[in-house]
Amino acid sequence: MGWLDQLAEHVEDLRRAGRLQQNGCSAQALPILDAVLATATDRMTLAYALVQRFGALINLGRVAELAAAMAAAAEAVREVPDPYLRGQMHAFAALGAHLQSHLDRGVTHLVQASRALAAVPDRDAETAWGWHDLAMAYSYLGFHGQALTAIEQAREVGASAGLAPEVFAAPGIRLRNAVSLDHWGDTDGCLRVLRDIDAELYRYLATDQLRPGSRAVYGYALARRAALGEPTEADATRWLTGGGDSVRTRDLRHLGAVCLTIAAGKPERALSMLEAVPVSAEVLGAPEPARLRSICHARAGDHAAAHTADRYAFRLAAQRIDQLRDGYLDGVAARLDAQETQRDPHRYGDETLTDPLTGLPNRRALEHYVDALLARGGRAAVGVCDIVGFTTVNMRHGRHCGDLVLQRIAGVLARVMRRGDFVARFAGDEFVLILPGAGPHHAAEVSRRISAAAAAENWQILVPGTPIGLACGWSEVGANGRGLSAALAAAAGSRKPT
Repeated sequence: MGWLDQLAEHVEDLRRAGRLQQNGCSAQALPILDAVLATATDRMTLAYALVQRFGALINLGRVAELAAAMAAAAEAVREVPDPYLRGQMHAFAALGAHLQSHLDRGVTHLVQASRALAAVPDRDAETAWGWHDLAMAYSYLGFHGQALTAIEQAREVGASAGLAPEVFAAPGIRLRNAVSLDHWGDTDGCLRVLRDIDAELYRYLATDQLRPGSRAVYGYALARRAALGEPTEADATRWLTGGGDSVRTRDLRHLGAVCLTIAAGKPERALSMLEAVPVSAEVLGAPEPARLRSICHARAGDHAAAHTADRYAFRLAAQRIDQLRDGYLDGVAARLDAQETQRDPHRYGDETLTDPLTGLPNRRALEHYVDALLARGGRAAVGVCDIVGFTTVNMRHGRHCGDLVLQRIAGVLARVMRRGDFVARFAGDEFVLILPGAGPHHAAEVSRRISAAAAAENWQILVPGTPIGLACGWSEVGANGRGLSAALAAAAGSRKPT
């Protein structure tokens, strides 16, 4: 029994929508999924349909709708803790992050998808397609080795479900690998991979196993070889027709026509075609149009312009490596901040009094601390800080990135506190600061330090396009008999951006 067979409703509708998506017909699958969502009541059915709808929107390039679709799918999957659904959702989320140029977020989803799919106990067709979609996500984000490993896993799981290995040919993975080699200057390596792709086309034609969605990929591999000056026996134009309604297919057709125009000895015309129709930077990578311009200039005899275009293509390829390095360093910094707060047992107590995400004292620890302070007759300034922009972070970037922001803010607050001060995570994105013996002047100084430290953080690397700030308000505890609840209410009411 396959995974879909366990659903209570609309199994055949969902199976039909899945076949349409596999054949590159997401526009036809979308109304079927919408009809299921309008009538289904079973939570598992709804979660599956929402995840597949998210995937259809990605295939169609409807970027403006992705944030809402992902939020709906993620919420539904959380209510149905199924590892296959979680893996499939994260694989699509990685592709969505790629379309939105959020490389660091995409990498996070890749890891989560791989772990979830590895935990699926059943080796059925749906799980095999989950590995296939993860392989696509790895490939689009530039992790070609991991993509090949994931597609082999798809073939292995698919074989257990009776699917032929040819179903998971995934020529797009090797095509992106080939053009990536060319972007880095290894044109010979690119041609070797393109030859392998073209040889595979004939093998699959002989067995009648060619998927419609792969037509444009094979066509582009043929056209790209021709643009590099290596003639092919097959007619690339034939394969660049049909193949579905995805953004990928549309762009491959256009760039394939550019390559064939170069091969026909019309480089000026090819340059005009490149300028006339913009293509997504996410299909074959941002460097591909620049590399094609270089080939055009070289064919036209303008070697200075060809060299300039090649350098630009190389620089675009290197930018992704820089983004990965920055994201890696930023994630490590957030984890170190959390670890530092967890290493101070005298300050933070045992686990029952500690917030597990940030390592800071929790609400219970805060209440114990203030009770002891008041019992000694002490008084303190009380600050309530919350994160400006945190809701947007969770909507645009996902809860994992939200967790990283919380850890980073916890590290910022812990670093700027005076010796003897107390900082706790109170709830959600709200933090409470206790400054024993401090008055308004000290509180204002702490606010200035918090503002400077938060502004110095590189939030664009962690959550691109989402500004992060802190809003703080201050009150006093112990003054005129004021207790913690009243102090917190007063501080929360006076919050303003630091």
